[in-house]
This record gives sequence, structure tokens and C-alpha cells, in this order.
Amino acid sequence: MTGRPTYYVTTPIYYVNDKPHIGHAYTTLACDVLARFKRLDGFDVMFLTGTDEHGQKIERSAERAGVDPQTFCDQVSLKFKELTEAMNFSNDQFIRTTEERHKKSVQHLWKVLQEKGFIYEDRYSGWYSVRDEAFYAESELIEGQGGEKLAPTGAPVEWVEEPSYFFKLSAFEDKLLELYDNNPDFVMPKSRLNEVRSFVKGGLEDLSVSRTTFNWGVKVPDAPGHIMYVWIDALANYLTAVGYPDTAAADYQKFWPANVHIVGKDILRFHAVYWPAFLMAADLPLPKRVFAHGWWTNEGQKISKSLGNVIDPFELIEEYGLDATRFFLLREVPFGNDGDFSRRAFVLRCNADLSNGLGNLSQRTLSMIHKNCDEALPVPGDFSSEDKELLGNIEKTLDVVRGHIDNQAFHLALDAIWTQASAADSYISVQEPWKLKKTDPERMNTVLYVLAEAIRQLAILAQPIMPQSTDKLLSQIGVSERGFDQIGQAGRLKPGIAIPKPEGVFPRFELPEESTD
Repeated sequence: MTGRPTYYVTTPIYYVNDKPHIGHAYTTLACDVLARFKRLDGFDVMFLTGTDEHGQKIERSAERAGVDPQTFCDQVSLKFKELTEAMNFSNDQFIRTTEERHKKSVQHLWKVLQEKGFIYEDRYSGWYSVRDEAFYAESELIEGQGGEKLAPTGAPVEWVEEPSYFFKLSAFEDKLLELYDNNPDFVMPKSRLNEVRSFVKGGLEDLSVSRTTFNWGVKVPDAPGHIMYVWIDALANYLTAVGYPDTAAADYQKFWPANVHIVGKDILRFHAVYWPAFLMAADLPLPKRVFAHGWWTNEGQKISKSLGNVIDPFELIEEYGLDATRFFLLREVPFGNDGDFSRRAFVLRCNADLSNGLGNLSQRTLSMIHKNCDEALPVPGDFSSEDKELLGNIEKTLDVVRGHIDNQAFHLALDAIWTQASAADSYISVQEPWKLKKTDPERMNTVLYVLAEAIRQLAILAQPIMPQSTDKLLSQIGVSERGFDQIGQAGRLKPGIAIPKPEGVFPRFELPEESTD
């Protein structure tokens, strides 16, 4: 044990039935920012992502691709690993449900649930969506254009009848409602908690947790022919990664229960209803929060393969750069809400906040220092009230940002940082250091030092969102210590340090041509 506070954040594990898209990048980006922020804030962090590689959907996708399921999983899982590298994600582990450690973990969990009397054998008949890997009640189905029955997500459903093991989900209705009442932040945002509570209040039926009509999955212990239903398999990955079933393992002791599971709103029910019920049944601690974010549309249209408007994160990075992509995705839309992706909005936002904002402030300041202060950080005189106010407000911003990050309000955290960047921009306009060069060189030195110090602190605060760009910026002013403990007086710049000729960090983008359709 390190004695440091700990933080465990997870993405959902992603289905390997197709290549990754912007939704996968968005979810993992949020987790990456949480992990990076907490590390800079002195926490011992576990950041987990990975791939979900079992189930009928995978089996059918492999069949269509003409390969065996394991080969198919190996090929597609690799693309998700490539995404973590392309997006500069700092995950500590990448878990795959086809790993032996996971099979042992989930089989142990199954045995515990069975021994405690929460799993029993019966026969299942009902509607099942292969695409969603979910069972649906008749009352939940909607009618398609041709009169066919569809899941609430719009996915096709099929009638399934087979022997099955069931989990006694119905036994946890009151316990789950008590959980939500006693822990109002267990599901966020609040609107999602209301959805979950309403679902549970509507009555819970026992959950089918095994299948016999396909083979690609973790085998149910002592039950030939039964494969674990994908969600009991998938959800247990969060335990596997920290050493379960060895609850004495160092990582389990350190990191479980998880601080937050970040998921898309489409899989909230599994994480906020099934998962805590499984854990309660096994007498295991519950995660502290499940946060469900919204979906992106593309230029006002729902994203779908059939429309051909899937946003490829690799292409986005190629076109606009990594940190601009990271910045836009978390700056533009409140995390938890649905949002629309448009290239025009992307360019306007990044030009305003990055190129014209923090980028212009940094370039102007460092160019003046390089030109007028012998290519070194100037020696400041006494700080004026305006100097103290600017730096004091930036120092206070850490607490504001920390509060927003702890609530997964990334857009508000960024807004707080950029409010201070704007204040620094106003300060330089009022102080006019280019005029002070002739009238009061000593004051010019102080103003430029204050601006460089403001840039240092703003760049440190922005590191979790734009690690590469802030690294370049901090390197230009000779900053090596970059933890949040360096915010304020502790990390003040040392006058006299030589600085190189500054280079622009944030490019300016051209607006896309407007459609004439």
C-alpha cells in the first residue's frame, strides 16, 4: 500500500463485432481525463479498458468474416488497442474476456452466486436481441415499419426457447431502490437515476444468465452445454482486473470498489441494475458511481453504418490533430447530454479557444520575452494588485476544476480554465507590455513574468485534456515539475531560465465550405 489516495475508473469493455468509432473514443477519453487528473492530483490510479469478446453476436460476426471466433476477436481487439495509442490514452490495463484469468474469475463469481442460492435452473422463452445482447419483455418492444417486433433500441429481436440458468434479480428490487435512495450520486446524471429507479419500481423479473444455442462464451461450471450470458461475463471484468477472486490481492485491496464506471446510456441498465444486484448477491462492495453519457449525432443526423456517416476517430485525428480532437469532444457538449458533431462547430471552437485563445496568449507572451528579455524569463519587481488578482484567481481555479472533474462535468472544468485564460488575455491588453518597454522596462518585466506564470499554471491545469500540447507549452518555459501540487507559489517560475524561440502549439483551421444542398 502506498498511503496515497486511490482511484479506479473503468470504461465499458467494447464489443469486438466491428471497428471502433467516435463513441468508443469519447467514453475512453472521459476516463483518460479522469485518470490523468487524479494522477496529477496525487492519487494512485487504476484505469481500465478492454474488449468484450463473447456472445452470439461475436460468433455470428466471425462466421460472416469466415474465421473462427478467437481469430476474429484477436483481429478486432487489436483495432481497439490501436485506438488507445492513437488517442494517447493512459490506461493501466487492457482486459480481454477471452483471457484465462477472466474465465477463472467469472466462473468463481458464478459458483459464489450459485452457492448463495441466487442462481437456479429453469427454461427460458422470450424475446432476445442479438445486437444488444439483451432480453426484452413483450411490453418493451416497439413495432418496425414492416410490422416486425423490435427492441426499444430499434434492434431486431428473435423468439428464444431454451434451457437456462436464472439469476434471482427479483429478490433485489427493494435493495436496489434503497441503494438509489441512500446514494443519490450512485447513478449520474440525475435524469438517468430517475430512469433506473422507474425501471426497478416497475418490477424486476429473474434474469436468464446462460444460453445453450451457441458455444462462444465462458462455460458454466458443472453444466455441460451452458454458456454464460454475456452480461454476467462482461461485467465481471471490473473485478478480474484487480485480482478477483483473490480478494487479498494487492490491487483488489487497493482499488475495489471502483470509483466510477463510465458507460454509454444504452448500457446503463446493465451497470446500474444487474451489476449491483450481482455484487450484493456475492456480498461484494458496490462501485461508488455509474455515469452514463449521451450519444453523438453527425451534422444533425443519427449515426449509423447504413447512412454511412460513422465518425472514424482515426480520420478525425489525422485531419485536425490529437489534442484538438480531445479538447472539442469534452468542451463542446455537457458530458451526459447528447451532442451533435459538426466540422464547422469543431473549427469554430478550436480556433476560438485554442488558436486565438490560449495559443495566441502564449505565443505573444513568449515572443515578447524572447525578444525583449535576453531570451530568458525576466526578473519581476513587486506585484501590483492586478498581478496578484490574476495569479490568485488561477490558483483558486484548481479547486473549482477538481469539483467539476469529481462530478464528471468536463465542459465546466474546461470553462473554468478558459475563463482564466480569457482573464490573462484581458490583462495583457490592459497592461500593454509592448508600450512598457519604452516607458517602464522594469514593469514590463513584471508583467511578462506574471503572464508566463499564468501560462504555466493554465497549462498544468489543462494537461489531462491536452497532454501533448501542454507538454510542448510547458517545455518552452522550462517547466519539469507538473503535478497539481505545483499550482501557485510552490512551482513559481525561476527568473533567468533561458527560453527557446517560441513555436506555435495550436494550429488554426479553415472553416469547411458550406453545403449548397
